[in-house]
Amino acid sequence: MTLAASSAPTAPRRWTMFASPARFERLAPVVARWCWVIALVTGLAGLYVGFVVAPTDATQGEAYRILFIHVPAAWLSMVCYLAVAFWAVVGWVFKIRMASRLARALAPSGALYTAMALWTGALWGQPTWGTWWVWDARLTSELILLLLYLGYIALVESIDDDRRSAQAGALVALVGAVNVPIIYFSVKWWNTLHQGASISMTAAPTMARQMLLALALCTVAFWAHAIAASLTRARALSFEQEQDAGWASDAH
Repeated sequence: MTLAASSAPTAPRRWTMFASPARFERLAPVVARWCWVIALVTGLAGLYVGFVVAPTDATQGEAYRILFIHVPAAWLSMVCYLAVAFWAVVGWVFKIRMASRLARALAPSGALYTAMALWTGALWGQPTWGTWWVWDARLTSELILLLLYLGYIALVESIDDDRRSAQAGALVALVGAVNVPIIYFSVKWWNTLHQGASISMTAAPTMARQMLLALALCTVAFWAHAIAASLTRARALSFEQEQDAGWASDAH
């Protein structure tokens, strides 16, 4: 009975075992190193298959190949924001510093993918639609997502106190998360110029196997890059904040 009672309080905390900066520091570089390798290999393979092996599209011609970059970037722009909101709220509610740092580390990557999605979308839209930009529901909500990323980054960087920064960032990220389903369902909710999804969980893909393989490889590359870059950035943030805390304690 004594042994059971002594081990019980630690069980609910197992999911936070890597919240310790020391444990995170041991795990993060290993995962990041493998993700960098995966991102490089799958990225090069995906670009080769997409731009060399995959056939020319019957209706869009060669311009469709930009979608092998645009689509994974658009997916990651939404996923990263949900991850930012999730980790920011976890860090704020449970007072886990590493969770808040991970949210801050994910935000620049998410902003990069959002800007990339907008840029490549414009490159694809000009030859396909005849214009670089339209105030389409999907494009406008994606632009709002970029502004949300930039606002979150600016806010958390402008507050020196870590706790206040984590709280303010979590509130902004949580409120902004409502924009993600708007982006995803915009082509169904409104009559937009943007085309619908080419891949569905409930239907067979409408693209050639080489196109699907290229898209899958590029998507894996983007995911691996997101993980590697975010973990590397989180390590830098952890080192910086722990060092600042050490200097503050020494000053007192």
